[in-house]
Amino acid sequence: MKKLFTGRFALYFAFLAYFITLSFIVRTTLFISACQHTDFTLFEIVKIFSLGLFFDVGSALIITIPYALFLLILPDKLYHKKWNKIFTSIFFFFFIVITLFSFFAELTFWQEFESRFNFIAVDYLIYTYEVIHNINESYPIPLLLAAILFLASAITYILYRLKVFNQTFDESTRKSTNVRSFSLIIFAVLFITFVKNSWAEHGNNHYTNELSKAGTYSFFAAFKNNELNYQDFYSQIDDKKAFELVRKQLKETNASFINAGLSIKRIVSGEGESYKPNVITITIESLSADFLAHYGNTQHLTPFLDSIANHSVFFSNMYATGTRTVRGMEALTLCIPPTPGSSIVRRMDNEHLFSVGHVFKEKGYTNTFFYGGDGYFDNMNHFFGNNEYNIVDRGRKLLNETYGGTRTLIHNKDVTFENAWGICDEDIFNVVVKDADEKYKHHQLFNNFIMTTSNHRPYTFPANKINLPQGTREAAVRYTDYAIKNFIENIKSKPWFKNTVIVIVADHCASSAGKNEIDISKYQIPCMILNLKNTANTNIHKMTSQIDVFPTLWGFLGWNYTNDFFGKNVLDSNYKSRVVLGTYQKLAYMQNDSLVILSPQRKIESYIYNKAKNEQRKANFPKLFTDKAIANYQTAYELFKNGGLKE
Repeated sequence: MKKLFTGRFALYFAFLAYFITLSFIVRTTLFISACQHTDFTLFEIVKIFSLGLFFDVGSALIITIPYALFLLILPDKLYHKKWNKIFTSIFFFFFIVITLFSFFAELTFWQEFESRFNFIAVDYLIYTYEVIHNINESYPIPLLLAAILFLASAITYILYRLKVFNQTFDESTRKSTNVRSFSLIIFAVLFITFVKNSWAEHGNNHYTNELSKAGTYSFFAAFKNNELNYQDFYSQIDDKKAFELVRKQLKETNASFINAGLSIKRIVSGEGESYKPNVITITIESLSADFLAHYGNTQHLTPFLDSIANHSVFFSNMYATGTRTVRGMEALTLCIPPTPGSSIVRRMDNEHLFSVGHVFKEKGYTNTFFYGGDGYFDNMNHFFGNNEYNIVDRGRKLLNETYGGTRTLIHNKDVTFENAWGICDEDIFNVVVKDADEKYKHHQLFNNFIMTTSNHRPYTFPANKINLPQGTREAAVRYTDYAIKNFIENIKSKPWFKNTVIVIVADHCASSAGKNEIDISKYQIPCMILNLKNTANTNIHKMTSQIDVFPTLWGFLGWNYTNDFFGKNVLDSNYKSRVVLGTYQKLAYMQNDSLVILSPQRKIESYIYNKAKNEQRKANFPKLFTDKAIANYQTAYELFKNGGLKE
């Protein structure tokens, strides 16, 4: 062992020892945190720390490949030069700082998502402007950086006192390190090539799977696999059979399919008197159902939403399709199940799709996407701008940006408060009101899609609005409820309000992690439709999905329209309760209490879901039922990839 810390590789192996030790400390910290939420068996604990060590060693070897190559190729006469000693010392200190910061980031990422680094972390690396500002407003950055620099200096000093730096530059020759260098580099390359992050994902305990991973390797795995090919990784059935099953599921009393075969396009005939109101959709950031008193909350966080729930068309058993804002946008605009990988909002070739905006445009509406932040984030502007929507956002004007619709920037004069993610909810609502006034003046029907931002970390908003201190999720929820109340009260006096329908729906829940890989309770969201003409207050108890919101609304409006969506009018007599939801890799289909989860490696798991206890008990279902689950995702993926969702 002593020989490891002598010669050229002394500092290299010292870094490996430091990295693996810190990784162990981080894993232990996260393990202790997870113990508050679940119990671990002895086997699970062994898996967490043994498989975790394997991933830690592999990660350490991968990130040190450049230094191993450097040690291999640098001649002795240059290696012992003073400039190299200075360069190596600075490089080592820099790597210590970076890795310490990444370990801290893992702790904060787990606090937010209860997961190792995944696609979200990749997003955060890409969208640095929002993230840096968010971190700056959420944590004491000067103290954090000072602590990291202090620890990095202490670690470097300890190794200096142990004479590791001196031993690194002893008189050993490059030839004596060749075999060692090649071995380490080859092992690292083999690790990258053959070791899959999914090796840690066997078993039903989400925490065990995530703790068995290494944050660094999980990050690179997520970056590499940003989109999953359904055909390569998931169970499939014959295409013809898949479409037959989905078409049978989508059958409605007042709809008829246009084409035979691999298509779901159909004509819907409205029932009753048809009318065309303005539509304003308020998509609320991270509003879990359990924030509302209707679902048992006793903190009085949403008094206004609670008061109007029973005076609306209230979807009291609705589920989001995913865990990210763009997933909610995908569901509400495309009415499609979540396909593996990133949301369609963020993918290539997502222009000119058959969208909710397309249906509204065919009816003579002007569609507008309102966002209080920079719509460049998560590719939102590109998606909405090329799918029949104009854009109003608080962003930067980018060169060479082109959209099918117009883009209007929110001016400083319209902003009273903003943080890293955008202007406060009151401000974006005021912008919407001004826009609606202008459209009404010009006799334009409007369909507005609003994305709020205040219920997002760092949970800050204008002062003196509510009686809770800023900086907590609960306070942000309370403020958002306050802002919505002011908005509704304000527009009641507008001449266009009488002919305006308000849809209030969450994009996703505040958190999605739980003991189960897909925790169904963490997908339940509130949704309500206000101000529908000649419609009695209705509580829709049926289990419904985000993808059903607009097909159901159009049913209330009595519209005739072309429908190329997976969503249904849930009040149709043929509707059978079902939801589609998932993570980036896990895809779930649930009908009543029967749950099927599809995973890579063509894995299929079946459960009976006990909602009262939030438990999933393994079960065996007829092949027809699992085929139905497969059919929903297989057809959705193929329609998008093959251009079947184009207008």
